[in-house]
Amino acid sequence: MELKKYILSRYTIIKETFQAFIGNNGPKYSAALAYYTIFSLAPMMIIIIWVGGRFLGEAAIEGKIYDEIKDFIGPSAALQIQEMIKNVSIYEDDTFATAIGFGTLFVGATIVFTEIQDTLNIIWGIKAKPKRGLLKFLTNRLISFSMVIGIGFLMLVSLGVNALISIFSEFIKGYIGQSYLPLFHILNFLLTFFIITVLIIFIFKFLPDAKIRWKDVTAGAIATSLLFMVGKFAIGLYLSHTDIASAYGAAGSLILVLVWVYYSSIILFFGAEFTQVYSRHYGTKIIPREYAVLIEKKEIEIENSE
Repeated sequence: MELKKYILSRYTIIKETFQAFIGNNGPKYSAALAYYTIFSLAPMMIIIIWVGGRFLGEAAIEGKIYDEIKDFIGPSAALQIQEMIKNVSIYEDDTFATAIGFGTLFVGATIVFTEIQDTLNIIWGIKAKPKRGLLKFLTNRLISFSMVIGIGFLMLVSLGVNALISIFSEFIKGYIGQSYLPLFHILNFLLTFFIITVLIIFIFKFLPDAKIRWKDVTAGAIATSLLFMVGKFAIGLYLSHTDIASAYGAAGSLILVLVWVYYSSIILFFGAEFTQVYSRHYGTKIIPREYAVLIEKKEIEIENSE
């Protein structure tokens, strides 16, 4: 009886999550985020490389980013992103031109997180009060910029821990051979899972204009991270059996990036829907912050008087 109740409750959550995701136009907002990300990708990567480069060198961070992207969507698309980064230059002889370059970089790097924030507000039925327009805009940009900086530090931690794992695995290999090497692959997997979970926790907790308990946001982030890990394998499998790059010719690498970002966006927003449904069933409902309000949707049928 308890098992039946458990299965039924999990089925209800999954069913409600799918219904809410489709009802809130999740696929459409995912496509919009993919579009914005293409323009934000290079500026965002430059800031991440700059942050991590202060500690371990820009070449090391850039190599880490290349390896991660290559694992997702292949070397051709990873090279395309590298070229995008190299083509964005902000250092000019003219001070005014340099300031404009930094401003453009700041706006470009933060626009994707602003789009995520707007979509999460829609998914969770929350809207900021219009009176705080300018202040809210500046606050959103600063929070978004902090997210970019945070990714840089997470990349730094990931690179450092990966280096330690590699050194330790080489040391152990000399004594016990290859038998324990799968353990280090598991450690790498757990590290990636942990970093993705931390990033999603901060996105769900601080980006939207909503209050959500740490317990609820952690549960939602773990579920979303699991979906990301499964999605990483599924997207890689799909791209390896679909020759998208050849079909689109010179734009093939860009299409690969779009496909990757689109499916990643779907997972992120689906995870946000799951977090809302989970908090409603097992935690405290998501509520707006002091400067925001709840949005209630109603369908109204108007009878034809004719």
